[in-house]
Amino acid sequence: MTALERIGLLGLVPVVVFDDIEDALPTAKAMVDGGLPVMEITLRTAQGLPAIKKISDAYPEILMGAGTVLSVEQAKDAVEAGAKFIVSPGLNDDVVKWCLNHDVPITPGCATPTEIEHALGQGLKVLKFFPASLYGGIEGCKALYGPYRMIKFIPTGGVGLNNLAEYADKSFIHAIGGGWLCSPKDMKDKNYSNITKTIKASINVLLGFELAHIGMNAQSEAKAMEIAEKIDGIFGFGVKPGASSVFAGTGFEIMKNMGKGQYGHIAIRTNHIERAIYYLEMRGFEMDTATKKEKEGKLMAVYLSSKNDIGGFAIHLVQK
Repeated sequence: MTALERIGLLGLVPVVVFDDIEDALPTAKAMVDGGLPVMEITLRTAQGLPAIKKISDAYPEILMGAGTVLSVEQAKDAVEAGAKFIVSPGLNDDVVKWCLNHDVPITPGCATPTEIEHALGQGLKVLKFFPASLYGGIEGCKALYGPYRMIKFIPTGGVGLNNLAEYADKSFIHAIGGGWLCSPKDMKDKNYSNITKTIKASINVLLGFELAHIGMNAQSEAKAMEIAEKIDGIFGFGVKPGASSVFAGTGFEIMKNMGKGQYGHIAIRTNHIERAIYYLEMRGFEMDTATKKEKEGKLMAVYLSSKNDIGGFAIHLVQK
């Protein structure tokens, strides 16, 4: 898996500015504890490079990046210190060329059609959108994606917990970056536990888990119809027969046979099913890969392995 592919699955990139090198390891630990092993350490301060080196040595599992890279020399120094990807606020041809020649992923800042076409000419398809709030936020990304369907954005600047959901479910958003994930105030106050708390809350918004429906196992098509009609008779949800199940409204799916789970399944919708799988697997949950369902080459559903059943119900992920 490449660094950019991993960034896409993680979906969030903390942009971190270090003023005190003593904050480096506690901050890294707070991020790992929150379940987000990626950082973009900016070179805005003299502590940027030492922090990259210190954290890379202590936490090799963290995907380390260097941000605010303005020159080839800075890119070289960052990679030597342990950076696995480079981020620049603008499109610097010299920096891009050096990174491409040395197989170092780079996401330069682009905010106009001209810049995007220039980046495409260099073979780049994942671009930083900066500063996002100044250039229209999610609507700016959406407008630019219209004519450039081959690219994806990493918006940074003006994104936080208050508007993260606007970006989280968009297919043209590769990941979302920002300083809210690791606020300078929390580091200054040594409030590392709040960094962990913010990261966990942000991951929850990113994945957007919500109940889709409850599935019930029935022994036959007739029994499934009987159950669906009974639910409809009580609540007036309506009945919709399908190939393998019968729905009562949108909240109850009655299987025409004994499906997954002792009693049935619980379907959970998510903003990004591949990303959800990645996070769940990082947390130790296995997928039943034989149950994957695709539509036009895109993964739409999968069950967790049976050892993750809850109360006799299998767990079923569904793409929103």
